[in-house]
Amino acid sequence: MTPITEVEGKRLALTNLDKVLHPATGFTKGEVLHYYATVADVLLPHLRDRPVSFLRYPDGPDGQVFFTKNVPPGTPAWVTTAEVPRTEGPARMVLVQDLASLMWAANLVTEFHTPQWTIGTPGIADRIVFDLDPGEPATVVECCEVALWLRERLAADGIEAYAKSSGSKGLHLLAAVAPTPSADVSAYAKELAVEAEKALPRLVVHRMTRSLRRGKVFVDWSQNAGRKTTATPYTLRARAEPTVSAPVTWEEVEGCGSAAELTFRATDIAPRVRDFGDLLAPLFEPERAGQLP
Repeated sequence: MTPITEVEGKRLALTNLDKVLHPATGFTKGEVLHYYATVADVLLPHLRDRPVSFLRYPDGPDGQVFFTKNVPPGTPAWVTTAEVPRTEGPARMVLVQDLASLMWAANLVTEFHTPQWTIGTPGIADRIVFDLDPGEPATVVECCEVALWLRERLAADGIEAYAKSSGSKGLHLLAAVAPTPSADVSAYAKELAVEAEKALPRLVVHRMTRSLRRGKVFVDWSQNAGRKTTATPYTLRARAEPTVSAPVTWEEVEGCGSAAELTFRATDIAPRVRDFGDLLAPLFEPERAGQLP
């Protein structure tokens, strides 16, 4: 019999709670749902008002993994949806606005990916993001070196950056910006990626060509395009272990000596939130938003 639970007055059917979704540790779907319930207070502000792209892995990372952008079939009427403009025509997407919607979405087994703009102003970014992706044998250690350079470069333009692990191999840098067309943010991010490659030629590449990336850090500036999304802070990733895209301190970035030091699993996050709160909370403070030059 499918368990039914009530969340904020909404009835939810939760399925396959004993199913192992992260095989390296035996982490089950029930534990996934518990994780999201535990971190909801810090996760929901990063989801709210941003149309969600779901990267679903209902049978774990070794099963079928697929993106869902449109509202999934069977979505309850009480889940908020909104029409989102696209080049191929408008589409209706999910907004995860509250705990009940978060738990419904988590029951689909998904990574959460969101754009750098909110639904009220589609294509007008309020954040800038850099996805630092290491090419083997480089690791997140090299990403940290690049992140520190980018932090100082952004600061020179009056933009305050924050960092989080990608939950995979790399590191993400985020900053709040005054409302700016996504195309302009993307162009600015590309300029900085090119500058980083010139300043750190043995370490950085700004082009996506895989043959150029071995042993270097690809500074992916393109995720600032209006149509692109990035893994949301605190989302679990579809990996053998239940790794999380977790906010990190600059002290942790500066002191990173191995990839293990910036690898965080679901069980690590609640203690970190107790110790640090949401390290990305300044992204929500309008007075901290930088103005692009």
